Amino acid sequence: MICGVDEAGKGAVLGPMVIGAVGCERETDLPAGVRDSKVLTPRKRERLYAEITGSFPWGVVKIPAAEIDRLRQEMTMNTLVARGHADAVRTLIPTPLTAYVDACDVNEERYGSTVAALLGGACTVVSRNHGDALFPVVSAASIVAKVTRDRAIEALHAEAGDIGSGYPSDQTTITYLKDYIAGHGMPPACARQSWETVTRLMDRRRQATLGDF
Repeated sequence: MICGVDEAGKGAVLGPMVIGAVGCERETDLPAGVRDSKVLTPRKRERLYAEITGSFPWGVVKIPAAEIDRLRQEMTMNTLVARGHADAVRTLIPTPLTAYVDACDVNEERYGSTVAALLGGACTVVSRNHGDALFPVVSAASIVAKVTRDRAIEALHAEAGDIGSGYPSDQTTITYLKDYIAGHGMPPACARQSWETVTRLMDRRRQATLGDF
């Protein structure tokens, strides 16, 4: 068996990062239409997600915002993602002979070596930038990761209101963070407090508070 591994939400300021893994014997066995999740419509992603999870070995690893903040005190973000990729491979039984991973480092070989070391040499690791566009099995993993994260964000919407996509580039997300910090004096639990977006907003609030005296 081979597998593909990819993550969703690495750069988000709100919500978890989700790493997906999908196994198959041959990439030609995967459903027709499997592509990088970013180029698919939500409806098509959901349909393919159902087909993939209904017919192939798969697994997900979710890393909540607070856990990301904690781990970033001990390691780089690239190492954190590599550890998540290795953990996602371990969810598959039997262990794949080869794991294709979407490299989160400009140095593909270095990233692949990191994941392979974390797996203890249990399988061969092929690491490529933009692997979700190169290998259908990584595309399948990207679909599983993206749909799982989207559902987590939908749950946060139901709990907290309109938080946007959770990415710093989303003005709705930034407005939500500003309003929450203004009203509570701290970021929401779903925020990655170590992100520059949050620390900058907290600094602005502290400066504004000092200006009141």
